[in-house]
Amino acid sequence: MHELSIASAIVAIADRHAGERRVTRVEVRVGHLRQVVPSALEFAWGLVTEGTALDGAELALEVVPAAGRCRACAAESVLESFPLACGRCGAFDLELLAGEELQVDSLELEEDTLTTTEGTHHGD
Repeated sequence: MHELSIASAIVAIADRHAGERRVTRVEVRVGHLRQVVPSALEFAWGLVTEGTALDGAELALEVVPAAGRCRACAAESVLESFPLACGRCGAFDLELLAGEELQVDSLELEEDTLTTTEGTHHGD
């Protein structure tokens, strides 16, 4: 299940950029061609965030459909099934325009820094 390693990488990115702040939501764009199963990624997310600073943070996934431009007729089309073919002329020589994304798009953070004990902030 490669979703577990993807979830771990997302946690590392979010944790690195959050600094001392608590992450409440992570928005991720996942291209259709990455063949990520959203329910499996959400399950893995729950496993890898448990007991961390991201515990309870929402994982918001945006699945990006595959799209391409035909090199034969220049038509742009959504590529819904394999083999990937032009929606206008059926040619297979395509320039991929979308569908391979796997990126953390944004983080929602709390204003206050995380505390180790009540009233004591990291970095004090």
